[in-house]
Amino acid sequence: MRSGSLWRHRDFRYLWFGQAVSEMGSVVTRTALPIAAILALDAGAIEVGLLVAASSAAVLIVGLAAGAWVDRLPRRPVLIAADLGRALVLGTVPLAAVLGLLRIELLYVVAFCSAALGTFFDAAYRSYPPVLVPRERLVDANGALAGASSAAELTGPSIGGALVQLVTAPIALLLDALSFLFSAASLALIRTPEPRTVAIERRESLAREIGRGLAFIWGDPALRILAIATVVSSLFGNFFYSLYTLFALRDLGLSPLLLGIVISGGGIGSLAAAFVAGKAARRYGIGRTIIGGRLGSALMALLNPLAGGPPVVAASILMVPQVVGDGLSSIAIINGISYRQLVTPQAMLGRVNATMHVLDRGIAPLGAIIGAFLAEATSIRFGITVAVFGLIFGALLLLLPSPLRDREVG
Repeated sequence: MRSGSLWRHRDFRYLWFGQAVSEMGSVVTRTALPIAAILALDAGAIEVGLLVAASSAAVLIVGLAAGAWVDRLPRRPVLIAADLGRALVLGTVPLAAVLGLLRIELLYVVAFCSAALGTFFDAAYRSYPPVLVPRERLVDANGALAGASSAAELTGPSIGGALVQLVTAPIALLLDALSFLFSAASLALIRTPEPRTVAIERRESLAREIGRGLAFIWGDPALRILAIATVVSSLFGNFFYSLYTLFALRDLGLSPLLLGIVISGGGIGSLAAAFVAGKAARRYGIGRTIIGGRLGSALMALLNPLAGGPPVVAASILMVPQVVGDGLSSIAIINGISYRQLVTPQAMLGRVNATMHVLDRGIAPLGAIIGAFLAEATSIRFGITVAVFGLIFGALLLLLPSPLRDREVG
C-alpha cells in the first residue's frame, strides 16, 4: 500500500466502518444500561454502583489473561467472536424485558460479560492495525479509528437518550447488539493474511506468558514510564471525573443542558485531534507529541477549579479545557497506542495492550472512591484541585529520562 492511500485500503475501510457503527452502539449502551436499571427496575445508588463495579471487575479479572490468549490466536477471529458474544449478551436484555423477566441480577451479568468480551476485543483491536497498514501510517490509522470513537462520543449520548425516550432503555440496547453484528460482518470481509501464531508445542503456560508480557513492559524504559504515568493519570483522572458533574451543577450552578453542551466540547476536541495526531507526530516526533499532549492537557485542566461567576461565564471557562485539553489528551492517546505498536513485537502486542488497558481501567474505581471521600471531608472544589495537580504530576513523569522523547515515527 502506498503511503498516501490509507482510505483506498479495502480492509482498513472494513475495519473502520465496522468500528464506527460498533462504537456508536457502545455509547448507546453506556447511556441505556444504567437507565434501564433505574427506570425499569427502580434501582438505587447502590445497585447502579454495583453495575459500574461489575464492568471494572471484569477488566481486572480477565484483562491480563485476555492479552495472553490474543497473542496465541489470530486477531481477526478473536475480534469477530468477541463481537458475536457481545451481541448475544446484550440481546438478552430486550428479550427479558419483552418476556417480563428482566431483573437487576441479569444486568450485572450483562455488564460483566460485555466488559470481559470487550477486554478481549480491545487487546486484539489495538494489535490489529499493524497487520493492515505499514508502520509509517500507523498514527494516521489510529487517528482515523479514534475519530470514529470521538464522533460516537459526540453524538451517541443524545441518540441514546432519544432512543430510551422513544422505545425504553431495554429495547434501546437492541441497537448495540445489532451494531456488534454489523462489526462482526465487516471484520469477516477482511482478507489481509495475519502472521502465524506461536506453534502449540512451543507455548508456555498462560501465567508464564502473562509474566513475559509484564516483564517486556517493565524492561523497556519508555513503556515502563508510560505504564507508571498511565496509572497515576488514571487514578487522578477518575478522581477528577467522579467530582466534575457535582462541581459543575452544585458549585457553579450550571443547568444540565449547559453542562451537556460543555461536555460535548470534549468530543469536538477529540474529533479534531484525530485529524492532526499524525501530522504532529511527523513534525515533532511521536515521543515528544505524547509528552506534549499529556502535559498540555493536564495544564489546561487548571482552569477547572478556577471557574466561577455566573453560570454562562463558568461554563465558558470549563469549555476551554474540554475542547483544547481533551484534544491534546486525544493526540497523546492516539500516539501512545501507535508507539506501543511500533516498539512491541506482534507476538507480544496483545499482552502489552491488555496490560495497559488493565492499568488504565483497573485503577479507576479507586480514584473515584478517593475523590468522593476527599470531597466529602473538605469540599468539591478542593477535591477537583487536588485531582488536577495529580494529573500534572502524572504528565511530568514522562519527562524522566527514557528513549520516549527521541522516538520518531516509523
